[in-house]
Amino acid sequence: MNSDSTIQSVSIGSFDGVHLAHQRLISLSDGVIVIERGLATLTRGYRRSFYINKPLFVYHFDRLSSQTPQEFIAMLKEDFPKLQRIIIGYDFEFGYQKSGNARTLQELFVGEVIIIKEMKHQGVSIHSSTIKGLIAQGHIDRANELLGRPYEMMGYAIKGQGIGTKALVSTINIVALDYHNPKEGVYATRALVNGVWYESISFIGHRVSSDKAFAIETHIIDKTIALKNPHITLQWLKFIRPNQTFEDLTKLKLQILKDIEIAKKIHRER
Repeated sequence: MNSDSTIQSVSIGSFDGVHLAHQRLISLSDGVIVIERGLATLTRGYRRSFYINKPLFVYHFDRLSSQTPQEFIAMLKEDFPKLQRIIIGYDFEFGYQKSGNARTLQELFVGEVIIIKEMKHQGVSIHSSTIKGLIAQGHIDRANELLGRPYEMMGYAIKGQGIGTKALVSTINIVALDYHNPKEGVYATRALVNGVWYESISFIGHRVSSDKAFAIETHIIDKTIALKNPHITLQWLKFIRPNQTFEDLTKLKLQILKDIEIAKKIHRER
């Protein structure tokens, strides 16, 4: 990583999700240091930069895991010669075998160390792990409250089975890699297609009524879209129903039409 002689304060963390507590840290600093473990699934890798509007620097965990706390601080001073303030979360740990923590940093760093206390939303601790759990359980609206925005997945369109347009409703089939998938089922969503946001309804899960394959499909509500750009972004808004098996495509279509009406109501009430 190249040094930066202008940064006087940094917030440090993994920032997977860039949720409300992360945003609090980020708001207090000139720049942001992401400790990259390669395990992020809410905002993996470069995706964090979409939600951070400040200079962003990446430290790879493999490099840091063998350092003593003193070596870590020396590295910070070398990379940021004018560094005067560090902002971290109360549970921050660093160095070999997590030998350093927030208090260690306060003791060793010649400057100000601001420790942000645990943040809660309606009594729920704001953590990436909590958000992942809510997403996996289908509580996407509650997860979005902790994120401070709708959960997004970015991917690209692929050719589907061809069943939707012929026997059900037209959908865009999407591949979105390295994300924390929501619970299998149907959701009210928004879709960014050709640079425009549309109200949509989406399915994620195994197509148990047809080929059993895993799929992410979105239907643009009351619009016919000619796909010009394969890149698609989905915002997951509210869970409608779990994945189900249907005896035939006629019954599946009837349920899809009911789902669309529910999704329309959700969109109207937002």
